[in-house]
Amino acid sequence: MTRLVAPAKLTTALGVVGRREDGYHLLEAEMVSLDLADELELAEGEEGSEVRDLVDWAGLPGTAPSEEAGLIAANLVGRALELCGRQARWRLDKHIPAGAGLGGGSSDAAAVLRWAGVEDLSVAAALGADVPFCLVGGRARVSGIGEVVEPLADGGDSAFLLVTPRVHVSTLVVYRAFDELGGPRGEHGNDLEPAALAAYPGLRWWRDLLGAASGSRPRLAGSGGTWFVEGEAGALGELAAGVRGEIVSGRESAFVTVARRAGPSTGQPAQP
Repeated sequence: MTRLVAPAKLTTALGVVGRREDGYHLLEAEMVSLDLADELELAEGEEGSEVRDLVDWAGLPGTAPSEEAGLIAANLVGRALELCGRQARWRLDKHIPAGAGLGGGSSDAAAVLRWAGVEDLSVAAALGADVPFCLVGGRARVSGIGEVVEPLADGGDSAFLLVTPRVHVSTLVVYRAFDELGGPRGEHGNDLEPAALAAYPGLRWWRDLLGAASGSRPRLAGSGGTWFVEGEAGALGELAAGVRGEIVSGRESAFVTVARRAGPSTGQPAQP
């Protein structure tokens, strides 16, 4: 079998700058790949599929893998194979939480496109707005509805502490809230943050938890629900241990990890 790596993406800045007649929102964003990644194994010409939820949750004992998350992942991998005109038996090991704003499903689809030798971003865009960036990877400015990707210098070797509550945040629901609120502007680099907080009020608790622990104002990843702070990997590792302790003592459940920038389409740490 062929083993593929599907790196998570982190949206570090996001502005909503308009809306097309077909309802799609126009964005100006900055995204980076992370060394947090799903793993996909393919056996070409065979049949069958499997999704394994291996997300390392902290706090309360994990529940059964989300059927919805499994269906979304399977659908995206299957659609990518169909789009490429390829058939394969595959197994997907999920390390990226679903509904976290980290592009797990999009990166899984992009990994299939890379395997099949597809480089056309318009083909990637047919699978979802985040798939073009995930196909390119690294660090980039993203615009349009996600189909315009302009690579940027890697931006250094800083790391990110990610805290994702066990809440599946729907991008569709957040955009609907954004429109209902009249298109608010986010004060912390993400125009979707006010809408995400309106649609999922419980996200505030996690923002405040990470803010109190880190002494800095966390930012929301894309449409949510991951909060993150940026810093030096060693210091963030110590901070992550403290946050996990807070989660356990509060009888909550979340995904907590320190991730570093990854190079284009590799899932490996970027070189400073």
